[in-house]
Amino acid sequence: MVTMQHEHLTAREIAPAVPTRRVAFRTRFRRDRMLLLLALPGIVLVLLFHYLPLLGNVIAFQDYQPYIGIWDSPFVGLNNFQLIFDGNRAFLGALGNTLVISFIQIVVVFPLPIALALMLNSLLSDTVKKVVQTVLYLPHFMSWVIVVAIFQNVLGNGGLFNTWLHSIGSEGFNIIGNPDAFLMLITSQAAWKDVGWASILFLAALSRIDPNLYEAADMDGANRWQQTWHVTLPGIRSIIVLLLILRLGDVLTVGFEQIILQQQSVGREVSEVLDTYVYNNGIINGEWGTAAAVGLVKGLVSVALVLGANKVAHIFGERGIYQS
Repeated sequence: MVTMQHEHLTAREIAPAVPTRRVAFRTRFRRDRMLLLLALPGIVLVLLFHYLPLLGNVIAFQDYQPYIGIWDSPFVGLNNFQLIFDGNRAFLGALGNTLVISFIQIVVVFPLPIALALMLNSLLSDTVKKVVQTVLYLPHFMSWVIVVAIFQNVLGNGGLFNTWLHSIGSEGFNIIGNPDAFLMLITSQAAWKDVGWASILFLAALSRIDPNLYEAADMDGANRWQQTWHVTLPGIRSIIVLLLILRLGDVLTVGFEQIILQQQSVGREVSEVLDTYVYNNGIINGEWGTAAAVGLVKGLVSVALVLGANKVAHIFGERGIYQS
């Protein structure tokens, strides 16, 4: 007869523990050799184009000259880092512009795919949903050259919008080439190009939410807004946190192609960011060591932000991008 003290034990606790055998590396390699063979080209590409170039960061500590190479360029220690942090107004201006643009994109652009996914998910007609999704996804496949050209032909001084305003006797708006409107312009371009495509992950997360939760909330008297707040958003919270952490890793990367294509029309003072600073000083002016130092600092800051944000996510009970 089982005593009262042991009635609460589960079957797993009562059954004897079965020791798990650890599969040997040779066995696992032989078992998964075809999968490893299929993954080999991708691994080689990652090593060649992502990890091997990291060795080139050594020029951040050199007075690098391309015509004499890495091996013969003089070693200058931390002088390049001192040059960029010791009152370098161009670097500080680029850093400030980068942080402002990144902050605006996180606050304004990042929530837009979530709102778009929620609206698309609320559409009852699958046909309408597919048509709207197709239209919204198209800009993502356009290059920044095409996107900038479209905005110039629509909002430029001689564009469609100003031409229409002049035809009705109104004054036009100087948007393209106006330094005061530059932040608004690049934010709207980024939203138009990428918001539709970015909503795919949120739509996929929404499709995994159990419909019974909505039925239970409806029976409890919750309206559509309350269902969204207490069922929908908690259901996609993990993917929101994951993408936000990854976005923080790119906080110092705000779109080189987009900005370099429009930099000449608005001036470097308002449009210079860290990526264009590296290009203008490294490729154009030949300050290779200083440009490499900026790129190295940018990479280290990005890694620190990802690790810090992931740790904060663990504190609040989220998985983050990896488990510690």
